Amino acid sequence: MGTPQEQNACSRDASRLCRKELGNDGAVQSCLQANRAKLSKACSKVFASHGM
Repeated sequence: MGTPQEQNACSRDASRLCRKELGNDGAVQSCLQANRAKLSKACSKVFASHGM
C-alpha cells in the first residue's frame, strides 16, 4: 500500500519487524502500526502523513 516512495521508506522495517506477514499488505501495515516505536524515522513519517 502507499506510493512506491512510501513503500521504500518502510520496506526495511517491514522485513525486519514483520517478516511473517510479507506478501499480505494489510497484515504488514497492521504489524508496522503495532511496532510504531521501533520504526525508522522515514517510515514513521509515512504513517503520520496518513494520520495513523
